[in-house]
Amino acid sequence: MPCLKWMVPNGKPRIFPIYKKIVSIGRAGGNDVCVDDPSLSDYHAQIIFDGREFNFSEVDARGEMLLNGKKKRRGKLIHGDRLTLGTVELAFSLYDELVAEAQHDASTELSGLRKLYDFSQRLMDLRSVPELISALMDAVIEVTNADKGFLILTDTETPRIAVARNLNHENLNDGVRQLSDSIIKRVIESKKPIIVSDALHDEQFRSSESVMSLKLCSVMCAPLMAQGELLGILYVGNDNVVNLFEERSLDVLTIFAGQASLILQNALLLDSIKHDFDNLKQKFEMSRFGDIIGSSPTMLEVFRTVEKVASTDISVLITGETGTGKELIARALHDRSDRAKKPFIVVNCGAIPENLIESELFGHVRGAFTGAVATRLGKFQLADTGTLFLDEVGELPLPMQVKLLRALQEKTVLKVGDTKPERVDIRVVAATNRDLEAEMKGGNFREDLFYRLNVINIHLPALRARGDDILVLAKYLLQKYGAELGGKVKGFTPNALIAIRKYDWPGNVRQLENRIKKAIVMCDKTLIGVEDLDMLPEAISSVKTLTQAREDFQRRYILEVLERNNGNRTKTARDLGVDPRTIFRYLEREPDAKEPAPSS
Repeated sequence: MPCLKWMVPNGKPRIFPIYKKIVSIGRAGGNDVCVDDPSLSDYHAQIIFDGREFNFSEVDARGEMLLNGKKKRRGKLIHGDRLTLGTVELAFSLYDELVAEAQHDASTELSGLRKLYDFSQRLMDLRSVPELISALMDAVIEVTNADKGFLILTDTETPRIAVARNLNHENLNDGVRQLSDSIIKRVIESKKPIIVSDALHDEQFRSSESVMSLKLCSVMCAPLMAQGELLGILYVGNDNVVNLFEERSLDVLTIFAGQASLILQNALLLDSIKHDFDNLKQKFEMSRFGDIIGSSPTMLEVFRTVEKVASTDISVLITGETGTGKELIARALHDRSDRAKKPFIVVNCGAIPENLIESELFGHVRGAFTGAVATRLGKFQLADTGTLFLDEVGELPLPMQVKLLRALQEKTVLKVGDTKPERVDIRVVAATNRDLEAEMKGGNFREDLFYRLNVINIHLPALRARGDDILVLAKYLLQKYGAELGGKVKGFTPNALIAIRKYDWPGNVRQLENRIKKAIVMCDKTLIGVEDLDMLPEAISSVKTLTQAREDFQRRYILEVLERNNGNRTKTARDLGVDPRTIFRYLEREPDAKEPAPSS
């Protein structure tokens, strides 16, 4: 068997069998003849067997090369010739009895495994997809002894080149001109690997214009498959040597094609995740109104109202269930007003003891009452030129309502224990979760104060009535508190999202926020499940049938009209356009209903 013998100075010669059509020589570990000597380039030279003769040629023009003591860049090798690369002397022999066929097979297999291992190690250090693909293509060219290689993507109608490389690890700018359309088409149609040993004389491709114009010799292709779908093609070639590629070379290429498929799959998955994230981010930004998130029709109507009244000093009453975000709307009104750079003062009327409310709102002078050791400003004075937010205003006792009304009407306040009123310039925004109209009828809230506060009413819908806003909010809260609390949670399971959407959320956004915080801390998985949110099936309200929903609405509406008519069933039936017996039938079905007392 032909071989190269390295004359190691002061050591035993090393023999390298020449068993391939192209044998690479250099200092880098991926060479067939690897000589670790500083005088050699990483890829110094190569020996090419064309079926009849052995020829050598330079790979790196900077490397020094001599044939039998004379400078040569390329030429023919005959038995006994001596190649000098740098300071390394190699003797070429057509025969070497020391190299057995078994050694040949073992060294071939070992070389392929070593290159596959080297490539796998390099993958650990690479991050971007272009780097991964370029490294893979370089490894494929090395292991197959090709002089160029291409990774072609087939995700569009026209195949496109993702990377084109040559033997020197350089990008080929004119890669598309060096490919055979007919060979690529054959692989796309068959989805099977192919070897073309001598393209110019191959019966299948000799009529191909691309093969003839490119004067192709050896070509080898392997499809990149994922779940039965073609992602692309690995294409390698050598235009100088015919019959270069063997079945063993195709096996190696197929292994690398598997690696390339995984890289592409991951790249496509990452692109898909990034696309979903960008869509979610865009949807989130479109749904955001200051610190408030929502895109349901009811919330969009709230936002429009805020935009209209924010620039005025008109009084606004914000109503809605606990946890719907009334303070956020109040802040949005302030931030969009001419008072935005002035104070925004919050008073929780339900959290202040009754005997301290007046002092809290209007302040006090020193000695006004036991414990008043110094004069103190109230919230009205602190909010001067800004906005005063009266949260849970429905909790104010009646005597305090009178004083609040006077302060709003006269725009002056009097400290407790003082005799000199102070003028204040404030915009008042109030909020309550109570039905103030019902409170007025019950004598618990002053009608004149109600109309003073309720010039513009902004009603915040319950979370359960906001449609897909619930899911957008849940994902936003998970992103926000996931980073803050340091959890490993990345998302929700599909069943968790269904449960979140179906749950009634009596505590609204505040309850959703607390559940997600708890789940982030307690969940041991990367996805939050139904059990992590304490939302077992029995906690999720079942969907009513359309018939049941219609029946419930009719019952409620009949009772509402009956109440308006002070319990007069005959008048109620006439107003509703139904037989009086219908009213009796609904009342019989509602034994626990509080029927209005009939009018006299």
